[in-house]
Amino acid sequence: MRKFLIYISNSHEAILKGIIILITVGVIAMLLPHKVRYKFDFQRGKAWNNNDLVAPFDFAVKKDPDSLKSERQEILKSVLPHFQMDTLVLFNAVKDLSVKVSEQVADTFQRSKYLTAGKTILEELYSRGIIRITTNEQPGENGRLTLVIGKFSVTKTTGDFYEPRAAAAYLETRASSFTNMDPDVLVKVLNNAVTANVFYDKVLTEKVKAEKVNEIFPTRGMVQKGELIISRGELVSVEKFMILESLKSATESEIPDLKTTREIFIGQLLIIAIRLTVLLLFLAVLRKDIFADNLKVMLVFVLMMLMIGAYTAIMKFSTLSTYVVPLCVLPIVIRVFFDTRLALFTHVITVLILGSVAPNGYEFVFMQTIAGMVTIFSVTHLRKRAQLFISAGMIFISYMICYLALSVIHEGSLNQVNVTNMTWLVGNVLLTLFAYPLIYIFEKLFGLTSDITLMELADTNSALLRELSIKAPGTFQHSMQVANLAEAAAFKIGGNTLLIRVGALYHDIGKMEMPMYFIENQSTGVNPHDELSFEESASIIISHVIRGIEKARKNKLPDLIIDFIRTHHGTSMVQYFYQSFLKNYPEQIVDEDDFRYPGPLPFSKETAVLMMADSVEASSRSLAKPDADSINKLVDSVIDRQIEQQQFVNCDITFKDISSIKKIFKKMLMSIYHVRVEYPKSGS
Repeated sequence: MRKFLIYISNSHEAILKGIIILITVGVIAMLLPHKVRYKFDFQRGKAWNNNDLVAPFDFAVKKDPDSLKSERQEILKSVLPHFQMDTLVLFNAVKDLSVKVSEQVADTFQRSKYLTAGKTILEELYSRGIIRITTNEQPGENGRLTLVIGKFSVTKTTGDFYEPRAAAAYLETRASSFTNMDPDVLVKVLNNAVTANVFYDKVLTEKVKAEKVNEIFPTRGMVQKGELIISRGELVSVEKFMILESLKSATESEIPDLKTTREIFIGQLLIIAIRLTVLLLFLAVLRKDIFADNLKVMLVFVLMMLMIGAYTAIMKFSTLSTYVVPLCVLPIVIRVFFDTRLALFTHVITVLILGSVAPNGYEFVFMQTIAGMVTIFSVTHLRKRAQLFISAGMIFISYMICYLALSVIHEGSLNQVNVTNMTWLVGNVLLTLFAYPLIYIFEKLFGLTSDITLMELADTNSALLRELSIKAPGTFQHSMQVANLAEAAAFKIGGNTLLIRVGALYHDIGKMEMPMYFIENQSTGVNPHDELSFEESASIIISHVIRGIEKARKNKLPDLIIDFIRTHHGTSMVQYFYQSFLKNYPEQIVDEDDFRYPGPLPFSKETAVLMMADSVEASSRSLAKPDADSINKLVDSVIDRQIEQQQFVNCDITFKDISSIKKIFKKMLMSIYHVRVEYPKSGS
């Protein structure tokens, strides 16, 4: 039991990695749809390359889209515009008439006669109906329309109603037919009362249209079980294509039983496990640093689950097209945090997983793989917001070219291209821009550092660097020079130039606490070390590393930058005070740890280059008369001493790299100190 517990204790990282992998496989398998997938691929106008296909069950044959569209248009055309007759208009008109008669006719007896005549005319007008038609409310063919009165409806034409002008003419003619009354007075009291009572009802018309469209049968017949659908080598005609599409739809829409669902789920688990194993083997062999870090492995898997989850959610629960899912976000984020190879490999694995459930699997895998490659090439260094927009534009172009090419192959003409899908692809590209905030979120969640953050830190107007320039101006200038040297060397050997520049700018921030104890900040000629013992002086010099780490953590600098502060002196010794102690106290036993930096040693090309650049730049300031010879000797001696002290044993840096670094340092120091190369004399 004790051995088992010890084994568990020693293997907890591997166990945790295993748990992460199992959870990822399980989550992805649960996200995928668990239904039977149609196993045959076919294209309209191409030969059927599979065996003779017999209907496995009875199924309905769908109408082709053109037929459905034509049928829908015919039905919409047949629905007449619906008009409502408002019975309240007559009631309100009679009320208005009563008021007007009272105002215009003084005699009570005459008033009654005018009121009776007016009601008669209004009833005659409104029983037939007064219609007002605007340009947006045109009736059907030959002026036909459907008139709705309460719960009843009847087909009419516009000629069956009075138009406002015709109603006014009828009013004048009819008023003249009444005796013992002034027709002008009757017309006057009725003029304002006469208004339209038949109106176009847009809501009702659209409702009727929708009901009629819903009555369209999407199918046009049945195929019986056992019936031959298509023979091997037979051309897939429009008719056969619709039958095959109907069989595919019926197969995939059928809800599987529990046993089938369980078997599909197990199959998906195996497929996902195989593909993730390939990804893990890639990491274990080619990116050991990422494989060893469970947090980084988790980041890769979380991104994969996010993309797969978004895609399957659209498939299962939304009417949106899957073309809108921005899968290219994954390679962007992976590339920003890691490298091109991992970004491409992860993207391809994700696309292959989704390709097993995506409609038109081959087209999906082809389009997404090409778009992913273009994405990776276009975000090699995502250091400016504009680069993301440029990348989005390139992604859109790659999608369009692939989609148009595949559409022409399938349809035979550009005229048949589905423009709606192209619109979804525009949405896809716009959503890809959300990679920018996603990068920030993952930085905070997983403690990683992107080029975007490094660019912000490289700004010398940032609060911390501004504080350094004020409190320790000499150190600030030293850091700038080290940054220039280190950046040039890193570029030469293929290192991360932006990372090393930022690391160099911040590597000595610990000197801000006691700036006058460092020679580059002593401008008055007073050296406070004169009042201290050699051990105390060494302790203060060494402490700038610890103080720098504390300062960096307080200002929330990324761990990636703090690593430069921790390692820029490695386990080297404060040689000046150590040698001074030996010289002044030759008989006394010295504890070397009092004069040695605590480490750790540099562990990457970038941290190694910074150590070299820092030591070389600081030592170059002691040259009384800098010339080509003295600079060459200085660079060689400083770096060779670091090699002898085994400061670079933990780095993947080669002697070839070191030779290149020396050449860069020598060249740049000569430029800094304006050293002219002596040319050989004539004849020599």
